[in-house]
Amino acid sequence: MGIGVLRWRHSPLWRATDRREAWVTLGALVLLALGAPAAGWAGGALADASLQQEIRAQHEERRPVTAVVVGPVPQARRFAGDPGTESGRTSVVAAWRAPDGTRHTGEVTTSEARQPGARVRVWTDAAGLPVPAPMDADAARTHAVLGGIGVFLLAAGCVEAGRRLIVGRLVRRRYALLDREWAEAGPDWGRAGTGS
Repeated sequence: MGIGVLRWRHSPLWRATDRREAWVTLGALVLLALGAPAAGWAGGALADASLQQEIRAQHEERRPVTAVVVGPVPQARRFAGDPGTESGRTSVVAAWRAPDGTRHTGEVTTSEARQPGARVRVWTDAAGLPVPAPMDADAARTHAVLGGIGVFLLAAGCVEAGRRLIVGRLVRRRYALLDREWAEAGPDWGRAGTGS
């Protein structure tokens, strides 16, 4: 709201709806400049805290064990377009000992050596069943940053949508006032001898 706006404040064309629209726009700018970034930071911080807690819980629940590759997964169980094969990971049949000492054999996904007899690292739960590896801290931070950016964009979008809604109502009210004033002026305003 620069000098031009201040000059307009004393103009007879400056209506109450114009003042309200200016205040709504100023409020939206303040919310976009301060509120949306604060919401994004808070959303990212909450997401990071939650993800870090989840990582700690995963590390407590899951244990790495060394498994020995027994052989490939039977061909009948493979299918075209297996997403694991495209990313350099593949499924093999392996044998391992659970944390309680019991022996297990099953299908595991690995990116390491795949020949029979090769040793691979497998993550298991307390029962010795294979589970995905815990999320690492860098991936959690990346997810938290993306979550914070998402919250920022959502907050900014809500502010802009609210501004547009309010300004739209003010514009409709302004047009209704103009229509009323035109109706009061009559259809022959400005003609000589009509009393205007």
